[in-house]
Amino acid sequence: MHLNLLFAVDDKFAEHMLVTLFSIFRNSPTTNTYDVYVLQDQPLQQAAHLKAVLARWHMTYHPVLVDDAVFNDAPVSDRYPKSIYYRLLASELLPQDLDKILYLDADILVINDLTPLYQVDLTGQLYAAAMHTDFLNLTGTLNQFRLDTTTPHYFNSGVLLINLARARQQVHPQEIFEVIRSHKNVLILPDQDVLNKLYAKDIQPVADVLYNYDVRKDLVYQTTSQGKWSLDWVIAHTVCLHFCGTKKPWQPTTTDKYALLYKHYQHQLTRQLVD
Repeated sequence: MHLNLLFAVDDKFAEHMLVTLFSIFRNSPTTNTYDVYVLQDQPLQQAAHLKAVLARWHMTYHPVLVDDAVFNDAPVSDRYPKSIYYRLLASELLPQDLDKILYLDADILVINDLTPLYQVDLTGQLYAAAMHTDFLNLTGTLNQFRLDTTTPHYFNSGVLLINLARARQQVHPQEIFEVIRSHKNVLILPDQDVLNKLYAKDIQPVADVLYNYDVRKDLVYQTTSQGKWSLDWVIAHTVCLHFCGTKKPWQPTTTDKYALLYKHYQHQLTRQLVD
């Protein structure tokens, strides 16, 4: 199967994106092929290296330089750099012949086949994404009040399957920029907040325990499932481990069980690149 993948990274995060892509290659069918689009402010210094490495994994690297003119009317500051808009404006920034793409944050490890997520039916929907599990949906309720929305659903934007064909008709830059301006005092995660404020009703929910497992909430998952979603279950079924927050698995001081798994993939990648 052919998959279109989307990232938005700078030189600092390019090496982490490589770990994500390596994990996809290791755990998806070897017959899969990929076009990897990387949104960037300026050409990555590692572009030639990325292109060569990805070619080993049946992946084609497509750098997408973002035109500043797209953001002429956007509220941009240190807190709101233009990069926060990238995934929301993918339909404006990517080639017009693409109909579907999967956006992934670069702090994700894929430990099982990604293909079923890509095959989610988006008919009549803009996106597919996951809501993170919590007790009594307190997060969703609080965000519904904070963002003044009509739905208690609050989706994480780190794994986002995008219906580009539909987005070209329904996603409008000026509408996004206006939400940033009018809600600037209540936005915490601007791109994610805007996604939920404007498009929550047009998102097909997928299970976070499968496709956007927040490793910080391991105990919540186990408690909510009454022990069903154990470590063995996660290893066998979960597709995307998401290392949300400031504690990242590549940091030397991060030594929890999922960080150790990440470091293993990181080590395997390093060995492959040396060979």
